Amino acid sequence: MMLAQTLRAGQLTSVWIPDEAHEAMRDLVRLRSQAMVDLRKARQHLLSFLLRHGITSPYGHWTKSHRRWLGELTFAHPAQHLAHEEMLHRIERAEALCARLKAAIIELVPKRLLASVVNAIQALRGVSLVVAAVLVAEVGSFDRFESPRQLMAFLGLNPSEHSSGATIRRGGVTKTGDSLARTCLVEAAWTYRFPARVTQIIRDRMKGLPEPIRNIAWTAQVRLSARYKRLIASGKAAPKVIVAIARELVGFIWAIARMVEPKFA
Repeated sequence: MMLAQTLRAGQLTSVWIPDEAHEAMRDLVRLRSQAMVDLRKARQHLLSFLLRHGITSPYGHWTKSHRRWLGELTFAHPAQHLAHEEMLHRIERAEALCARLKAAIIELVPKRLLASVVNAIQALRGVSLVVAAVLVAEVGSFDRFESPRQLMAFLGLNPSEHSSGATIRRGGVTKTGDSLARTCLVEAAWTYRFPARVTQIIRDRMKGLPEPIRNIAWTAQVRLSARYKRLIASGKAAPKVIVAIARELVGFIWAIARMVEPKFA
């Protein structure tokens, strides 16, 4: 009875239920995310092994020169040589899995997800096809968020608040909600530390998109790049600045997605 009265009063919020395509793509993008974690762990394991034996690379990490150097290393004991070779093979297998999953996402997303949204939000700097796929798969319908702030809260990018009476204390972001989408947004936000410009990659992704979407994407570049520079100049730590950029980037993603997304019944 109470539930019926609450519904009649309009005090209940409807819940969007993911369809089969969104659920399936969530499984795929989450598997790729875990595969990337496994790859990072495998690489770190090898680097720790080399460091323990006093071996450091003169070529940085994971460049072509570094990979060639790794393949030419020799060890005094056969057991160490075998351990090194197996760690290299483990990395190669992890890289191959990540590549296969990325290829599958690129192939399946246009057929299985909201292709219009995936294509449109790629106009934004830092939002590659894989990032766009993760966002659409994890968020689902952008139309269910009435404002960018609601989407920011869903992604855990709103500042936390501890208030008592007239005292208001704000802290770091809540980190509630979807951690995978939030991680992708933070990674995308790092691209705004560079001055605003339309690269060839972005130009290719913008082909065929309406002018209003292109304008929003350029506005985002100019605003977010300038804001990053301004906040860094004020002495704020880069990680905190990047989270602030990611939060504002959500607003531009929301605006573009709402322009092109089909309405759900």
